[in-house]
Amino acid sequence: MANNLQPGNGSSAPWTRRGFLRSAAALAVVPVLLTADPAVAAAELPDFPAEVGLYRSAYRNWVGEITADGLWACAPTDADQVLSVVNWAWRHGWRVRPRGSSHGWSPLTIESGTTSDAPVLLVDTAPHLTGLALDSRSAVRASTGITLEALLTFLEGHGLGLTASPAPGDLTLGGALAVDAHGTAVPAHGEERTAGHTFGSLSNLVLELTAVVWDADTGAYVLRTYTREEADCAALLTHLGRALITEVVLRVGANANLRCLSRTDIPAGELFGAPGSGGRTFASFLDASGRAEAIWFAFTEFPWLKVWSVEPTRPLTSRRVSSPYNYPFSDNVPTVVADLVGRIVSDAAWYLAPVLGNAQLVAAALGLTATLSADIWGPSKNTLLYIRPTTLRETANGYAVLTSRAQVQRVVHEFTAFYKKRLTAYAALGRFPVNGTVEIRVTGLDHPTDTELSGARAPLLSALRPSTAHTEWDTAVWLDVLTLPGTPHAEEFLRELEQFLLRSYDGTDALARVEWSKGWAYTERAGWSDEEVLGTAIPGSFGESVWGRAAGTFDRLDPHRVFGNAFLDRLFG
Repeated sequence: MANNLQPGNGSSAPWTRRGFLRSAAALAVVPVLLTADPAVAAAELPDFPAEVGLYRSAYRNWVGEITADGLWACAPTDADQVLSVVNWAWRHGWRVRPRGSSHGWSPLTIESGTTSDAPVLLVDTAPHLTGLALDSRSAVRASTGITLEALLTFLEGHGLGLTASPAPGDLTLGGALAVDAHGTAVPAHGEERTAGHTFGSLSNLVLELTAVVWDADTGAYVLRTYTREEADCAALLTHLGRALITEVVLRVGANANLRCLSRTDIPAGELFGAPGSGGRTFASFLDASGRAEAIWFAFTEFPWLKVWSVEPTRPLTSRRVSSPYNYPFSDNVPTVVADLVGRIVSDAAWYLAPVLGNAQLVAAALGLTATLSADIWGPSKNTLLYIRPTTLRETANGYAVLTSRAQVQRVVHEFTAFYKKRLTAYAALGRFPVNGTVEIRVTGLDHPTDTELSGARAPLLSALRPSTAHTEWDTAVWLDVLTLPGTPHAEEFLRELEQFLLRSYDGTDALARVEWSKGWAYTERAGWSDEEVLGTAIPGSFGESVWGRAAGTFDRLDPHRVFGNAFLDRLFG
């Protein structure tokens, strides 16, 4: 790659590491709130519920690709206030968009280009909808504005926990459930599922939920509680923003102590090798411990592999950790990485992608040693949560490939081989569409029996919904590619990856589905735009009848489409 490294000839605007980090910090603290002038609010939102305060707010998604300034927003203090706001919106022709931490990529909350005069009201859940209480020794009642870190901390205090969790602790529970958020875990060989736990998504833990829905008898929106056995609940478990959930009851189980071992000494060719190639393959680590994640920096040879294992007592070489976020070199961008990112962006020096990849790998390898983080142990949340809002923010695509456990290595090998081949071909043309990482995680599926409720239903639109035609598929391989926003040729490259996945895993012996929170439906110019993927591939990956049931449920529970936006209107037709 050295021969491709030419001086940048992009913008000459001055750039400093401090400026770059200031920009990252600015994204981390949004939304920006401006107190509303009462007279202006009364004029623009007449008859708005007096007990609910209004303010103007900017909206920024995780990476800042979807933004809006000056939108009206409010933060109801309880479910009754939420209901008042929704009924006001329906009567006045407004749309309500619940907002948690905005830690997502796809346009499920608002679309890019939403203007300040649009009849769109943000409803912030995190300030007040934060109730937590044990319903029983195996169930927790939680309001949907609570963060995952707060939820897991509460559970830990009662000896409870989850098998797996998304890595960012700032996610709100409502946002996580809307997109079937997941961690990485499958049963190790010989391991049985523990009561109260699931190897699927967070959505599969829901026992009941309370939603704001239309009631034809009263001619208004009401709060209604649904149990997991009800057909409507199956659609609401993963609703993509087409509903508003105020509270859930989750099945939980006994907490576990987890050891997390990190290593950067296994070549990608070995870790992602073909099935039967032997050696230290990704599947071999799943067999041994069931919990693994690979982070492969672009143009490098040695991925950062994390392997979790259940260890009741601290292994001799492990460092005990009593809090999460134990990779400070990842949370706070190292100087050399920040300098490179700044040069790449400000000088359009995209050819430095191989240098950036190697710098990130070196920073990770050295950081693991310097912070004594290569071998850590403690209550589950302290190793499961490791991403703060201050981390480097990149755009990401995302897919889940449903397959059998025996075929996991095949899927990993085929995808990584195709990715490397195409990345090399692009580089030979002087194009560097990826300057971030490939990330690989593996989970089980959303089997409703994990709830231990008779008659429980699987989430209709979870990427982990089991296939009725292929009951042998018991596993999902999650595949993400991350790159800096604005990287030239990224959409074109990500489209090639998407088409490869949809073509290779078309439901014959494996099935690709999109990861709702991330990027998908790529044209050569933009994500969430390919009409064939939006209109055919995505519904087909769930089955037309399942997709139709979900869409029909949303329309019946919200016939006025208060909960939605133009993109969701397109997606569901």
